[in-house]
Amino acid sequence: MAAGTTAGVWVLVLSLWGVAVSDQNITARIGKPLVLNCKGAPKKPPQQLEWKLNTGRTEAWKVLTPQGGPWDSVARVLPNGSLLLPAVGIQDEGTFRCRATSRNGKETKSNYRVQVYQIPGKPDIVDPASELMAGVPNKVGTCVSEGGYPAGTLSWHLDGKTLIPDGKGVSVKEETRRHPETGLFTLHSELMVTPAWGGAPQPTFSCSFSPSFPRRRALHTAPIRPSVWGDLWPLEPHTVQLVVEPAGGAVPPGGTVTLTCETSVQPPPQIHWTKDGTPLPLSPSPVLLLPEVGPEDQGTYSCVATHPSHGPQKSRAISISIIETGEEGPAAGERLGKVRGKLTALSTTAGILGKKGTEGPRKPGGRRGGACGAEPAGGSRGG
Repeated sequence: MAAGTTAGVWVLVLSLWGVAVSDQNITARIGKPLVLNCKGAPKKPPQQLEWKLNTGRTEAWKVLTPQGGPWDSVARVLPNGSLLLPAVGIQDEGTFRCRATSRNGKETKSNYRVQVYQIPGKPDIVDPASELMAGVPNKVGTCVSEGGYPAGTLSWHLDGKTLIPDGKGVSVKEETRRHPETGLFTLHSELMVTPAWGGAPQPTFSCSFSPSFPRRRALHTAPIRPSVWGDLWPLEPHTVQLVVEPAGGAVPPGGTVTLTCETSVQPPPQIHWTKDGTPLPLSPSPVLLLPEVGPEDQGTYSCVATHPSHGPQKSRAISISIIETGEEGPAAGERLGKVRGKLTALSTTAGILGKKGTEGPRKPGGRRGGACGAEPAGGSRGG
């Protein structure tokens, strides 16, 4: 039974006892039976017919008759005059002709051009890249298709669109191998790309196999999504991490806060600090130490990593706040000030405590914080 035809008048014979239209090109799957009808032949003996074939199994035209012979295991004439190939193979590609004479003496010829195919397994991307570097050529992976016939083609896709090799930003190295025994093909396609600066941080690549015959659907690999890196870091947000100690950034008055800017970039970039969105006049340092935290230290802090060949990257902001304990600091000074008039005997002590609670302890030189291992620019910390 002819399962379908194409614009090239291809017919796929799927049934052992089906009818194949004469004067046609035939495609048959490797290993499956194929029946070719001899048009005009009587359905029952006696029959006057002759089959001739010129294929990969013959050096010239081979004649087959209904009487049978040593070729019966490869191709034999059935009682109804049709020609049966029990398991078609690559060597059976070629031309088949039948000449039949009806009982009233009319001669009819049938001509077939047989081609075979084998659908390969689903293609796969071998050694897929997990990371790509912007601005330089990178190997994305090697697409492999095995066990197909004819060879077919492999194509690469980026974000759903076909990649066209241009020898610059996109290049493909292809290799085709054929098995010496089965004759089936193995295809390799190695993709090299040069990601552009500012492009997608995680592009989607995939590969597909397209068979040589029409009306055969392409086979697709699973997609891969490598990360694109700049000179130093992936082109993604939040690659610079800010860690605060104590966790949460809340401390009692006079406590110490340590902010650490972390990045896996090598060599390390310069780290600058901001408070409430305003740059702090400090020398570059990955650590910002806030000792003896007071009200003026409260706010949101971020670190900014910079490198000469790449733009700055900013961490998330962390809020620093003071926990009022009710036992010390400004609140204690205010309570002492309120009872100063009533407790005359303690006025001097209350004044001292009020002054101490209001101002808080100061570091030598009037500085209240700075980058670890660096002197504040201008002698004071902004914010």
